[in-house]
Amino acid sequence: MSVSRISKEDLKARLDNPDSAPTIVDARLKYPYEHSTVKLPGALRVAPDGTGAQLPAGRDVVLYDSDPDELAGERLAVALIKRGYQVSVLKGGIGDWLNAKLPVETKDSPQAPPPAPGALKG
Repeated sequence: MSVSRISKEDLKARLDNPDSAPTIVDARLKYPYEHSTVKLPGALRVAPDGTGAQLPAGRDVVLYDSDPDELAGERLAVALIKRGYQVSVLKGGIGDWLNAKLPVETKDSPQAPPPAPGALKG
């Protein structure tokens, strides 16, 4: 199945116009997502296989990931297209977006769990 791509410039223009702003979905795999402190503005997090995704009906969806070849985004796009969503994938992923110094939002980075009781005793 062929998945359409959108350039960072076209996505930025669409985000600047509330009438055409798509739903943005962060499709990064677990490790890249959890170890990042940024996301695209307003991005929703969806599991890489699309399970449990509840996205607004009637709006275009744009996915992005951390792979410059958009492999994770393409897999999720196929799953969402099969569920009836209009989906495209950001060319170059979040890396190209960041390199262009386009807007991002901060997100929490992972927190190390506290050590088990007694684990720090010498």
